[in-house]
Amino acid sequence: MTLTQDQAGDGPLHQPPPQRPAALRADDPKVLEALDRLLADIGAIPEAFGTRLVRDLMLTGLKLIPDGRHTGELKLITNSVRELRHAFRVFARYAAPHKVTIFGSARTPEGHPDYQAAVEFSRLMAESGWMVITGAGMGIMHAGHVGPGRESSFGVAIRLPFETNANQVIAGDEKLIHFRYFFTRKLMFISQAEAVALFPGGFGTLDEAFEALTLVQTGKAAMMPVVMVEGSGPGAGYWRAFDAFVRDHLLAKGFVSPEDLSLYRICPTPRDAAEHVTGFYRVFHSQRYVRDDLVIRLRRPLSVGTLASLNEEFRDLVKAGTIQAREAYPEEDEFLDLPRLAFTHTKSRFGRVRQLIDRINREA
Repeated sequence: MTLTQDQAGDGPLHQPPPQRPAALRADDPKVLEALDRLLADIGAIPEAFGTRLVRDLMLTGLKLIPDGRHTGELKLITNSVRELRHAFRVFARYAAPHKVTIFGSARTPEGHPDYQAAVEFSRLMAESGWMVITGAGMGIMHAGHVGPGRESSFGVAIRLPFETNANQVIAGDEKLIHFRYFFTRKLMFISQAEAVALFPGGFGTLDEAFEALTLVQTGKAAMMPVVMVEGSGPGAGYWRAFDAFVRDHLLAKGFVSPEDLSLYRICPTPRDAAEHVTGFYRVFHSQRYVRDDLVIRLRRPLSVGTLASLNEEFRDLVKAGTIQAREAYPEEDEFLDLPRLAFTHTKSRFGRVRQLIDRINREA
């Protein structure tokens, strides 16, 4: 039998497969140039700091391919970034008003005193111009939306097999955001709020209470008031028992410092809680770091005598130099017209920072 050319092994069917080009490293100059071209194509400003951050995000994504991450990890990273982007866009539409996050039990019935207290507290906050963030479910979350109404409410919902529907106040609203992951949801609860209010609840409420306190205690979240609203009726004494546990088992054994008790306040009534939250911003406006300097923005300047007293009372917070009144740093781009206090901070003892802010507010 005569073989054809292909059968004899000389034809195209027996040619070696095409060779894939050698893979480039994600940080290869050719790859970086391609990223820069993509950024330029969508109108990014090359020298902007935000552009550099997005470039780093894209580069990190590319590195996942040679890392060989499996599908589950890639889905988690992708979905997390997608969720956060959407949530930040929603909150950005309502950037100006202060916001308070409310935590508490989803099981609290509408006739319970804790439910009524959450309604009153959230109503008082809305009357002061604040918006309210809750988990969008029932119980205390529902009460936190009933008080301010739909217009002043945010819903930060979690997808659970046994809890799939938002309460009727926030359902269908553009300010209702659904999350797949608890950690992205919890990030929005704290990062978008200027205060946290806690009502009695279960494991989730205590988890959220300790997380808020830990973030403030370690400086990972901006200083904010954390109020624990003590209910009446069957729930009375809940936060007093919490406080007793903290004092008897954490403070007494050296697990927290005495000044850390300043990071939360137990409030006997919703009105006391609302007044404490709004009073925190009586003189204090906001804070940020510029390198190692803690910058405290104020609503009005302090007197020379008050500044001298602060330097005497809080010298333990200052790593070098003194607490000084000053204008905005060149690196700042927000609230440039506000007066400031600034000092090189030890980056520790944030309970004392809270006491410093309380002392500043007492000047009003």
